[in-house]
Amino acid sequence: MGRHNIDGSIPSSIENFCNLQYLDLSFNNLNGSLLDFINGTETCNSKCPLPNLRELYLEYNQLMGKLPNWLGELKNLRKLELDSNKLESMGNLCTLQHMESLEVLIFLIINYKGSIPNLIGNLSNLYTLNLKNNRLSGTLTEQHFWKLSNLKYLDIDSNYFRLDVSSNWTPPFQLRTLSMGSCHIGPSFPTWLQSQKNLMYLDLSNASISSNIPNWFRNISSNLQYLILSHNKLQGQLTNSNIGKFLPNLYFLSLSGDGVTGTIPNSIGHLTSVEVVDFSNNNLTGSIPSTINNCSGLIVLDLGNNYLSGMIPKSLDQVQLLKSLHLNHNKFSRELPSSLRNLTGLDVLDLSYNNLSGQILAWIGTAFPNLVILNLRSNMFSRRLPSLLSNLSSLHVMDLAQNNLMGGIPVTLVELKAMAQDHNMSMSSLYDNRSSSRYEEKLIVITKGLILEYSITISLVVSIDLSDNNLSGEFPEGITKLFGLVFLNLSINHIIGRIPESISKLRQLSSLDLSSNKLFGSIPSSMSLLSSLGYLNLLNNNFSDKIPFIRQMSTFIVSTFAGNPNLCGAPLVIKCQDEGTDKRRSGVEDKIDGGFVDQWFYLSIGLGF
Repeated sequence: MGRHNIDGSIPSSIENFCNLQYLDLSFNNLNGSLLDFINGTETCNSKCPLPNLRELYLEYNQLMGKLPNWLGELKNLRKLELDSNKLESMGNLCTLQHMESLEVLIFLIINYKGSIPNLIGNLSNLYTLNLKNNRLSGTLTEQHFWKLSNLKYLDIDSNYFRLDVSSNWTPPFQLRTLSMGSCHIGPSFPTWLQSQKNLMYLDLSNASISSNIPNWFRNISSNLQYLILSHNKLQGQLTNSNIGKFLPNLYFLSLSGDGVTGTIPNSIGHLTSVEVVDFSNNNLTGSIPSTINNCSGLIVLDLGNNYLSGMIPKSLDQVQLLKSLHLNHNKFSRELPSSLRNLTGLDVLDLSYNNLSGQILAWIGTAFPNLVILNLRSNMFSRRLPSLLSNLSSLHVMDLAQNNLMGGIPVTLVELKAMAQDHNMSMSSLYDNRSSSRYEEKLIVITKGLILEYSITISLVVSIDLSDNNLSGEFPEGITKLFGLVFLNLSINHIIGRIPESISKLRQLSSLDLSSNKLFGSIPSSMSLLSSLGYLNLLNNNFSDKIPFIRQMSTFIVSTFAGNPNLCGAPLVIKCQDEGTDKRRSGVEDKIDGGFVDQWFYLSIGLGF
């Protein structure tokens, strides 16, 4: 009965099914307390209800309360999955020690800051123990694991455990999966890892490790497919690690945010099966080795926020499965190699904050039909924007700010089809492969005077940023047909003309920055209909006449309109010549509207971005 959208509570009469062995109510909308689920009365000629139950799946519901005593009486239960509910306490977890047949235990407790009793180490048949994404704390000792000889999958990621075992401890288990992210394990790599010869998945991210990767690590790495050591303080140079040779079967490699130094070793080319390489936020220097072209299965390459330099290697074009390329915040220079056009599967191209120069070539618009994010911010690109950029029919984010671009904004931008839709994309759909789906795509948006980072909510971003260039010509009216736009920034250019009345069609717009241009004329009253607009900057233009200070426009302060000497009316102190006439007219309009304008104004504030 899983995945049937069942509502309400679980009927207590279910305890009468004395021969029931399998019960799956997962992925529904069940609520109520587990304590009320079964009364615990003797209804099956047994001291416990459901005496034959072997598998119980209640995950992804809305169940609340504590773990009930009757769970510990299910002596034949082998699999228990309770994660993604609203359970509030470990309650009687100690009763689980009597479930001698239990093989799989998965649950999530919210709003609980307690520890795990060491009696859990008595569950000798336990095969899978998954306590990830809780707020559990306390110390884990050898007693927590002393009888878990059958354990293969241990996931205690995103908790606050501290591991305290002796340096010569040998665990009773041989794990295939070990995930201990955010647990305090360091400062050194735990020596007991040497005994784990079958590991395929290892996550020690944010584990307070501040040492070198030990030499014995290569003895446990031959089967590793996923290695996540990000957000530690690893010592030593990546150059000397020979990392490619002792990880031959790797699919996912993340050393992000570890402070790693040195150059990227040539041995990276030995990772012929790798799908994700994330070395971002380190102190790597030198260039990208040409051997990267041997990583033919690579889908995500993230080298952002380092000190890499030189040209972007032409050999990257041989990594033809690449979907996400992040080389941002480095020191790459010269022009983009034309060979990049062969990466036709790219969804994300982020080359921002480098020293790249030359023209933004027209082939960018034709080579990447699936491109969702194009970020070339803060480089030295010059000349005109190619009109063929409009062929990027999947594009949701175009950030070309802080370059030396000139000429008019192409009228063809109206053909950016994905931006003309008022629904959001799902970035998770970009990566369907087993490894790359674990990579969290990130996007930096500079808006509202703030630096915002999007990851899980990246699907909310539909943006054009052409600010801080030398663009000129008329305000591109066609841009008002891109109905899905959330952020639009054309500031610090030389754009002339009027804001068209059709600007009101951008109903999703949350941020609009047109400051420091040469725009003139009246501010269109239709802008008051932009109910989602939370940030507006019209500073330093040549706007004139009365500000349409109604509805959404009445939420903005003086600084929004400063530097336009011919503007008048609220919120400015400068009064318009016909202000008295306008007051009489507005009084009549308020009576005609019957107050509905004010009501819709407050509703729009509530629904605004």
